[in-house]
Amino acid sequence: MRADRLVSLVLLLRQRGRLTADTLARELEVSTRTVLRDIEALSAAGVPVYAERGRHGGFALLPGFRTELTGLNHEEALALLTAGSGRGEQAFGLGSALASAMRKVVDALPESHRATASDAVRRILVEPETDLLSRRPVTEEVPDRTMTEIRRAVLTGHRLRIHYTAVDRPPRWRTVDPIGLVTVRDRGYLLATRSGADRTYRLSRISAAEELPEPARRPDQVDLERVWRERCARFLSGDHVAVSLRLNPERREDLLRTAVAVRAAEPEADGRLRLEATFQDLRHAEWALWQLATDAEALAPDSLRAALRARAAAMATRYGGPS
Repeated sequence: MRADRLVSLVLLLRQRGRLTADTLARELEVSTRTVLRDIEALSAAGVPVYAERGRHGGFALLPGFRTELTGLNHEEALALLTAGSGRGEQAFGLGSALASAMRKVVDALPESHRATASDAVRRILVEPETDLLSRRPVTEEVPDRTMTEIRRAVLTGHRLRIHYTAVDRPPRWRTVDPIGLVTVRDRGYLLATRSGADRTYRLSRISAAEELPEPARRPDQVDLERVWRERCARFLSGDHVAVSLRLNPERREDLLRTAVAVRAAEPEADGRLRLEATFQDLRHAEWALWQLATDAEALAPDSLRAALRARAAAMATRYGGPS
């Protein structure tokens, strides 16, 4: 909305001082022409913004200008800024809204606390893009327009048409009643019902979406955590493969990224973990444990041990002699 953009423009000028039209356009994700129109609107409304010509010119506010925003104490602002400093901008297409909110949080602080809070946030890093092994997380992309339609239908309580590609099936349109949105380990899901039956859709597999005018058939109140827990339980009770294994604890995160579920981890005398993991099927379990090499040992089922032994024997034969 334009009103939100105008507030963000004022906050940018307050917090950073003089900025060029091109810089403002990048920050606000609009065109330079739109920025110039917004500057004119602010001037007409009595906001003391002025232009400076020349090589180092740009737009600035008269010194001492204050916006009237609800204040926060130092700890409240630090908590919000820290939460926003991670990769929350990737959740449900709310990146622009998060950036705007963070500017308002900083501006709401007293002048004496503003620099302290900003410095504190720079010393706290939440969920960086790489870990100590330089592995980058797999980020699922959802088109902005699609995510906006999905989010709007969820929040307004309207029905939703989605173009969805299920595993091993061609994409097709479905009409669903959205219940809520969930993000787990950088994967987003739409919880919905379809013809009265529970459905869970991976957001990255939705290529297009359209909010419909008719109301969704769903309860007025929802306990989303309970709904998600119940659906997870049903999913895990399906036709999956349970594997008992021993694991080098340094590779636990690798296992978590590939298994459907991991539980019942118990340390052993040699420092390894004995745990239970669930995989989609035997082939999935074989592939996942092969990636862990000697850092993992499958204890059961015997069929998985046989498959891994056969794969290892084939590899040994391939590299057993000179090339």
